[in-house]
Amino acid sequence: MKLASFEVGDSVRIGLAAENDVLIDVTDIVGSDMIKVIRQFEHVVPQLAKASSDPSFTRYSAEDVRWLPPVPKPGKICGVAMNNSASNERKISAPDHPAFFLKPSSCLVGHREAIRVRRYYGSVHPEPELAVIIGRDARDVDAEDAHEHIFGYSMFNDITGNGMRGEDLFQYWALYRTDDGELERREQHLSYAGRYKGSDTFGCMGPWLVTADEVQNPDDLDVHCAVGGETVAEDSTRYYNYKIAELVSFISQFQTLEAGDVISCGTAFKPSAKRKSIHQANFQEVEGPVEMRIDGLGTLTNPVTVEDREIGKWRL
Repeated sequence: MKLASFEVGDSVRIGLAAENDVLIDVTDIVGSDMIKVIRQFEHVVPQLAKASSDPSFTRYSAEDVRWLPPVPKPGKICGVAMNNSASNERKISAPDHPAFFLKPSSCLVGHREAIRVRRYYGSVHPEPELAVIIGRDARDVDAEDAHEHIFGYSMFNDITGNGMRGEDLFQYWALYRTDDGELERREQHLSYAGRYKGSDTFGCMGPWLVTADEVQNPDDLDVHCAVGGETVAEDSTRYYNYKIAELVSFISQFQTLEAGDVISCGTAFKPSAKRKSIHQANFQEVEGPVEMRIDGLGTLTNPVTVEDREIGKWRL
């Protein structure tokens, strides 16, 4: 099934995909909270199946609703870093396991909602990724059992502010204790992701939450991304360094994954045949919209709005 969260007027609704870009309003069956829908899904599947052919359910054209992220307020969004094998040649050193960061749910916007970029952000570009939505709580899950904890999949555009990443770069001496008990200084370089990954509208998600049974192999899905009609990425999830089950398992060894949590699995950024890359698609210079597609998951489109304003008076 393909599910969606949307608004009509001021009312949040849950929709079921029908043919010809039609949403069947199933809110009366499942309520309006997608996380609750995920938790109780097995109990409402028969009713949802009947709704698809029952004319008594209200139907909306996809053009007449405001699309929300499929899970509007997930407990957490885990973004997996440097997970594309195309990036391996650029690594000076790297861990032998997935690395991930957290994005706030406040960064989320749905299909057709604007990515809002401010001039003082500096360079900002898209990062098209496969998103995993957790179906039931997972802690210390083995990789072979990880798919049992996946409810479904969506698309996630992990908008990234390279300008802010550079501004927030620390170069410093970190202190480590050696085997003989002495303190050793090691030069380190790091940039915290709070601004450059978590600013408002830096997480485009949707339009659909596609249940796992409809995605035959999440480790082999073609990914496409275009900005202003020009292709900037043609890639596949088969080039991820770590399989989807491995990501779920690894993260669960450190943080409990709860129903509705999102894992954005890594950027598909292999350049198009014209050698245009996502890193050249700076929203300060290149007009939107941004369009991404993944096999079987639909098309996620977001316009880009550049706000010509300076940063507020944040100093006392």
